[in-house]
Amino acid sequence: MAFIIKPLVTEKMTKTTDKWPNRFGFIVKPEANKLQIKKEVEETYNVTVEQVNTAKYSGKRSQRYTKAGLIRGHKAAFKKAIVTLKEGETIDFYSNI
Repeated sequence: MAFIIKPLVTEKMTKTTDKWPNRFGFIVKPEANKLQIKKEVEETYNVTVEQVNTAKYSGKRSQRYTKAGLIRGHKAAFKKAIVTLKEGETIDFYSNI
């Protein structure tokens, strides 16, 4: 079962990767645990994972005012995984473009 939804490519994650070149972020399914994430990253990217840190983010309510009136909604909850690779290994997210 695929637990990785997508790689996390944001400004904050790019700064983290610049500071620690062997750390990468992923958005994963909320039910995924660290062992499942580690196994899938190793199989998908052919790297050795040393450590996996996870964080759950709750969904937030949001609203905005438009010509049609007040529109209410919410942002989805998600789980983020920061994966630390073995020293000297890296993942190139842009290699298949």
